[in-house]
Amino acid sequence: MLNDGNNRRFVTRDRAWHPKAYTPDYKTTVARSPHQALVSIPQSASEITGPDFSHLDMGRHDNDLLLNFDNGGLPIGERLIVHGRVMDQYGKSIPGTLVEIWQANAGGRYRHKNDGYLAPLDPNFGGVGRTLTDHEGHYFFRTIKPGPYPWPNGPNDWRPSHIHFSISGPAIATKLITQLYFEGDPLIPFCPIVRSISNPEAVKILIAKLDMNMGNPMDCLAYRFDIVLRGQQPTHFQNA
Repeated sequence: MLNDGNNRRFVTRDRAWHPKAYTPDYKTTVARSPHQALVSIPQSASEITGPDFSHLDMGRHDNDLLLNFDNGGLPIGERLIVHGRVMDQYGKSIPGTLVEIWQANAGGRYRHKNDGYLAPLDPNFGGVGRTLTDHEGHYFFRTIKPGPYPWPNGPNDWRPSHIHFSISGPAIATKLITQLYFEGDPLIPFCPIVRSISNPEAVKILIAKLDMNMGNPMDCLAYRFDIVLRGQQPTHFQNA
C-alpha cells in the first residue's frame, strides 16, 4: 500500500551539511562517487508518496536482538536499550514508519559470509532487528553493544562501535540510511567515515546519548538516538 504523504513537499537536503561523495581518505568513495554533476529531479508522486507499513506483520521479538536469534542462550556482551523518536523536518512525529537495524556482535563481527574478522560468531546473536514507530514517533530496541573492528581502509583503521539504521519515513524522499555511534567512544574522531563530515555539529547528531532514565536497574544501560528526516539539518545520510 502507498502513503500519499499528505500532499507535502519536502525541503531539499542541504548538500553542504552532508559529506562529499568523493572523500579520498574514505577509500571506497574514490571508485563509487559520481564523476559528473548531480541532477536535481523535481518532486513528483514518486518522491512524496511511500509504503504504508500499518499492516506489516511484526514478530514478537523483532525489536529484541537478545531474543530473536535464540539458540538456547543469551548473546554475549553489554546489554543495551536503544530508543528515540523519528520526526520530520518541522519536528512533527512520524508514526507507523519502519525502523530497521543491523550490527556486529560484541566481538565486532557481523553474521555475514563476507566478514572474515577473526572474532568468533555468537551462536545466540543474529544482529538484525526491526520495529514500527508508535503514534508519537517513538521506537525501541533491546540489543548488545557492538564491538569495534578493523577494516582495510588504511594500515590501522578501526570502526567505532556503531549500529546501522534504515528508516523508511512517510515517502520515498524521506528514506534514510545512517549510523549510530555511542557517546564517549574514543574511536569516533579517528574514523575516516566520520571524518568525511566536515561540520562538527553534524557529527554530534550521529552520537547517541546515555539515557539513565530509560535503563533497567541492575540489567542494562540505555542510549537515546533521535532521527530527523529531510530538512535543513537532518540526521546524516550514510556516505555511500
